[in-house]
Amino acid sequence: MIKLIGIFLSLLLVFGWGTPVMAQSQPPITQEQLKQGDEWANQAFTATNQGDFATAETYWTKIIEQFPTNAGAWSNRGNSRVSQNKLQEAIADYNKAIELAPNVTDPYLNRGAALEGLRKWDDAIADYNHVLELDPNDAMAYNNRGNAKTGLGKWDDAIADYKKSNLIAPNFAFARANYALALYETGQKEQAIREMRNIARKYSKFADVRAALTAAYWVNGEQGEAESNWVAAYGLDSRYKDIDWVKNIRRWPPSMVMALDKFLKLQ
Repeated sequence: MIKLIGIFLSLLLVFGWGTPVMAQSQPPITQEQLKQGDEWANQAFTATNQGDFATAETYWTKIIEQFPTNAGAWSNRGNSRVSQNKLQEAIADYNKAIELAPNVTDPYLNRGAALEGLRKWDDAIADYNHVLELDPNDAMAYNNRGNAKTGLGKWDDAIADYKKSNLIAPNFAFARANYALALYETGQKEQAIREMRNIARKYSKFADVRAALTAAYWVNGEQGEAESNWVAAYGLDSRYKDIDWVKNIRRWPPSMVMALDKFLKLQ
């Protein structure tokens, strides 16, 4: 089961908890224990889908207590903690997941997103590089590495990563949106707007690109187009009215943040 959660500019990946691998010193797992673990995992996923990350964390903790060697449970609890901005605790969980499953990509990818939250860009990039060593065709790792590179102001390098992510996964909408935003930041505004329009046509309910089009159209003097896209964006996700969220959590590029801020101040 794969679920994506938008955190900062990067994405977390749910690590299926599966059948726990137990140490030789531990007693055999009973069918009753496995059934209980499945129920807790399903409740954790349900809570996550409802945005109740504290409850999700509680269920993952129950699974960890019952199955302490299950890497998926540690990684998924880390996700629930990132969603509550408990970044250091999340990183500790990812470290444990990596210890238990060193050749699985998900915990490295998730730890990288948490490191981005702490603005430890180089450490995040190191995790994404390791993911790509394990799986050179991981589109999400390219996307997230691009995001971390934007934190260092390396926009051209980020664009190259977004392009690679799009090449591997053409339907990965977030990577396409990030590519368009990076184009805008580097002054390639007409190409960026064309890309945003194409994304909006294919994914009409993608709030991020609707909000970006709002900002781009507004500074171009196209008020009608801006306001039309804003109605869609705000109806889909009201967080785009919070410029601090856009700047520090979604982490739009500075030029796009300024453009949206100009629009919001005249609303």
